[in-house]
Amino acid sequence: MITIREGGLDDMRVQDLLRLHASGMLASSPAESCHFLDLSGLQAADVRFWSAWEGEDLLGMGALKQLDAVQGEVKSMRTVPAHLGKGVGAAMLEHILATARARGLSRLSLETGTAPAFDPAIRLYTRYGFLPCPPFGDYREDPHSRFLTLAL
Repeated sequence: MITIREGGLDDMRVQDLLRLHASGMLASSPAESCHFLDLSGLQAADVRFWSAWEGEDLLGMGALKQLDAVQGEVKSMRTVPAHLGKGVGAAMLEHILATARARGLSRLSLETGTAPAFDPAIRLYTRYGFLPCPPFGDYREDPHSRFLTLAL
């Protein structure tokens, strides 16, 4: 059973997953096209961070960044490699969607890469109704970025 807990950034296993996430992003896209949040970025006041667990086993992580009064952004979605394909990403995304709706947000958007390594993430997001959109917030057109959005 997957349990979503708020926080966890002080746990070394979560920090290791953050490092894995960063290295994976940098391996798949040029550094100037990577927009992941580091530890301090995930601790910002406009970000809520969650970790996914089964007992004491870390399964994954995800975050919601509040962009303005009506729009949020999905950030830092990552599953521990040993738990891929077990529904961790879907559970985290459902939690983020429920939180965004509870906060009264009307739109949730995200930026992800265009390399084949991002295809599983794209399949997950499109399964939940996310559609392609132009860059939002501070993002700019980039051949290594794909932007998706969902009206809530």
